[in-house]
Amino acid sequence: MNFLKRVLSTVTGIFVFLFICFALLIVIGLFAGSSADQNIIVKNNSVLNLKLDFPIKDYAGKTVFKHYPFLDEDRKDGLFNIIEAIKYAETDDKIKGISIENNFIQAGYSQTKAIRDALLEFKNSGKFIVAYADIFTQKDYYLSSVADTIYINPVGMMEFGGLYTERLYFKDFQEKSGIKMEVIRLGKYKSAVEPYLENEMSANNREQIKGYLNGIWSTVKNEISASRNIPVERLNTVADSLLSRTATLAKASKMIDKIAYYDEFENGLKHAINLEASKKINTISISDYAVHTANKQKTNTSTNKIAVIYAEGEIIYGEGDEQFVGQGAMNRSLKQAREDNKVKAVVIRINSPGGNALASELIWREIELTKKVKPVIVSMGNLAASGGYYIACNANKIIAEPTTITGSIGVFGMLPNVKGLADKWGINAEQVATNKNTIPYSFFEPMGEAQEAFIKESIGDIYDLFITRVAAGRNMGQDDVKAIAQGRVWTGVDALNNGLIDKLGGLDVALEYAAQAAEIKDYKIKELPVFEKDLEKILQSFGLAKAKDAILKEELGEANYKIMQDIKAMSQRKGIQLLFPFDIEIK
Repeated sequence: MNFLKRVLSTVTGIFVFLFICFALLIVIGLFAGSSADQNIIVKNNSVLNLKLDFPIKDYAGKTVFKHYPFLDEDRKDGLFNIIEAIKYAETDDKIKGISIENNFIQAGYSQTKAIRDALLEFKNSGKFIVAYADIFTQKDYYLSSVADTIYINPVGMMEFGGLYTERLYFKDFQEKSGIKMEVIRLGKYKSAVEPYLENEMSANNREQIKGYLNGIWSTVKNEISASRNIPVERLNTVADSLLSRTATLAKASKMIDKIAYYDEFENGLKHAINLEASKKINTISISDYAVHTANKQKTNTSTNKIAVIYAEGEIIYGEGDEQFVGQGAMNRSLKQAREDNKVKAVVIRINSPGGNALASELIWREIELTKKVKPVIVSMGNLAASGGYYIACNANKIIAEPTTITGSIGVFGMLPNVKGLADKWGINAEQVATNKNTIPYSFFEPMGEAQEAFIKESIGDIYDLFITRVAAGRNMGQDDVKAIAQGRVWTGVDALNNGLIDKLGGLDVALEYAAQAAEIKDYKIKELPVFEKDLEKILQSFGLAKAKDAILKEELGEANYKIMQDIKAMSQRKGIQLLFPFDIEIK
């Protein structure tokens, strides 16, 4: 009897807990909904604070919750919200200038360049830009180099030594642990799987990595050189000898203008806006100002629309969400834009390393259908590689940033195998089947010749299809495509030279092309996809699932947590992959 009482009390407790969580969700949702409707006030004589210390995505995302509209989210802190806010500030009499402070910016180089380009345009208004940091990371400095005056803390530091990346290799680990990845690939540069085949980097892989690092670094140096009036050769010397690593060295190298504490920087700001030293500066964060800007832009009365559809994240087979590109959400968005008579053109913004081959083909097909009805333009962000290029190749025009990494036209298949580990632990797997090829693959047995032949055949078919898609989309011969394929990646500059893209530029250039192709002058932007969530996912996002991730991050640390997430993502990949050579982090 006592046992039953304990069970009943436990079950009751669980239901009470869930009810309280749900009630809290309703209260939070109502509060968030009401507060979101409040207008953000921009005071006279304000400074726009460009602090970008949060993860920056191209598309902040719009989410609707089934049956619970008060929980709907329409965030305005994405890359293009930030850019639109900077553009709006040019003509806003209440904004006197921009202050870039202690960023540790969490964005790729192409995203950073896009924000930097917007700041350069802002300077044409005659308003000031100033920058301050205790520590300048290299990417922060690249952004801040547009400023009229750059400050650094007297005991501050600056990173400026060039770009690098690091890759781990697991061949020996596999042999020692007994956990092996069975790999089949097409393309000598398709190095996503190289760490499982070798103990060191191949010459081909080193060649392509060096190529795109040098390409990105060249863009960064040239733009800093133009803004700071420092010759590129001198910047190379500064990087080689780390001649800006301290505040004193940075000033001597003319990388910064003033060494000062933050209160001295604030006094400089007050002087710039003619504010008395005793008065407080009116500042507004870029996040708040982006919401303010979005509300102002709702007054656009044009009936014409250009749909901007974001493909951001690894491509998976399925619905997709804010983190992954799925053919479900993508194709629904394309169909919606295609059937909306007010939408005159479509721009697809791609920031993806690729992924599942089947999903990529399904998205390609929907783009092909859409292109028959209205123009489709592609804008590439940090990455549009492998499957990311697959879904771009048939667009009417392809626009990429100079620092975009694209191409990687190649295919691989990878299956985990634990035969060695099973043998070590005395585990033996036995199979019984009705036919010769009933069992396609077993984790506990080495890959057979017939299995390998079937997989190679499938990969070969997809590689040939990939080449065919690119050749048709780019109006190139198949031999010409093969010459730049083999899984090799290219910067935007190289991709322009070899015919993989049409023009260098950002989303603004893509929108110009779209408007021209649709023969319209004025338009509103319609952002897609809109993601849907149900009650179960609501409870998960506010409950133990989120707590679990927070605990893991705290215990493992950010770097180890990321490795764990990468392993989890790898285990969820199904089918043949069109994926960028590896998860690249440029440092």
